[in-house]
Amino acid sequence: MSEIIGKNHPVLERATLGGGCFWCLEAVYQQISGVSSVVSGYAGGAMLNPDYESICSGQTGHAEIVDVYFDPKIVSFRDLLEIFFVIHDPTTLNYQGNDRGTQYRSVIFTHSESQSVAAHDLVRELEEAKAYANPVVTQIDAAPIIYPAEEYHQNYFRQHPGQGYCMAVVAPKLAKFRAKFQSLIAPEFR
Repeated sequence: MSEIIGKNHPVLERATLGGGCFWCLEAVYQQISGVSSVVSGYAGGAMLNPDYESICSGQTGHAEIVDVYFDPKIVSFRDLLEIFFVIHDPTTLNYQGNDRGTQYRSVIFTHSESQSVAAHDLVRELEEAKAYANPVVTQIDAAPIIYPAEEYHQNYFRQHPGQGYCMAVVAPKLAKFRAKFQSLIAPEFR
């Protein structure tokens, strides 16, 4: 867990999630009340200090992820997971839409035992409720080394809302989030 030092600052927790292209997840999680920052990055592979080109090769084993720093007094880890399971398809192994490869897998990298329990509990609930036509294939693993992506990937949707991929893929996921989770949207994004 990460902490901001100072008696008037909240203690922040960290959630690390992969569900396809990190631009989609980043755009959503940046709009949530209680989220302090979102960093796009890479996790779960064998190569040290990977870069985007190596990740795209599919040979490193890393997933595109977002590292979400949040105030659990405002938004819970469970809330973040519920959003995660709505904005991507957790039943497709190693792809989301046209994005194919292990770098696009559905994964939750946990930072504590309580996060692991919460993630496993929610997956079990989704399976029992038959929330999806197919089984959930989301990996749940302890957080490995996490590498931030290159600067040009950070805040991508905010900087390039008219880019083709952003209009065709990111914007619809953002709209889906906004329609279902109105109460969690930060006031500056309402």
